[in-house]
Amino acid sequence: MENSPVWFITGCSTGFGNELARQVIAKGDRLVATARDKARLADLANGHDDTVLALDLDVTKPDEIEAAVAAAKAKFGRVDILVNNAGYGYMSTIEEGEEAEIRRQFDANVFGLFAMTRAILPLMRDQRSGHVINITSVAGIIGFPGSGYYATSKHAVEGFSDALAAEGKPLGIKVTCIEPGPFRTDWAGRSMTQTPNKIADYAETAGVRLAGTKQVSGKQPGDPARAAAAIIAIAGREDAPRHFVFGAFGVDQVAKRLNAALEEVAAWREAGLATDFPAE
Repeated sequence: MENSPVWFITGCSTGFGNELARQVIAKGDRLVATARDKARLADLANGHDDTVLALDLDVTKPDEIEAAVAAAKAKFGRVDILVNNAGYGYMSTIEEGEEAEIRRQFDANVFGLFAMTRAILPLMRDQRSGHVINITSVAGIIGFPGSGYYATSKHAVEGFSDALAAEGKPLGIKVTCIEPGPFRTDWAGRSMTQTPNKIADYAETAGVRLAGTKQVSGKQPGDPARAAAAIIAIAGREDAPRHFVFGAFGVDQVAKRLNAALEEVAAWREAGLATDFPAE
């Protein structure tokens, strides 16, 4: 147990975070499990006082991040795998997006994740090892109608992760983005807010998706238990992927999106090259 990896997972009360935490505990690894209300983690921590530390943590509150990282260091002395899982969805058309909801989305999904990562990096630098695993989404690569602001938050994490991977590699720190498609985590039913579509011009695009999203909650094809097992399988590996897309829908959609992007770059290659100063 003393030599087992130490995980730090945010958002463990439900969904991916909860399932991953359970499998980490079953594997025998050490775990810092966090949630906005640690009382919801009592069943995880019960009977595992030596290997599980349950903490209150709202990633939008810097003082709670600082306290949680200090407690993790005091308990285990290190953090090997950080899983930035905390976050939620917000759906609206772009035009009808509400400023307060957009900012609240970014505080959790973007700025909270950034702050959490910054707080853990000193430990990983000192260790000269670590793995940052960010739970993004297929929406981190594709902007679907009705979830533009959510997609933007996940695109931001993808760009952040690219830079972190480049900076961390010489220090032994790896970065992976997990990009799930639809999974049966009750994300759509519980961890998602909406601004209803009232502008008729969007009724057949974003409006259709907004109306249908909550109806499919609990029927998604992705299995959270299999997803958690896949994360555990790549955690800490030297060949861990930078991008790991989960589910048939996600794999197919991301492949189509990236292939289309390459085709577009090729189609406009000459026009793009022509914007440089002429070669001397």
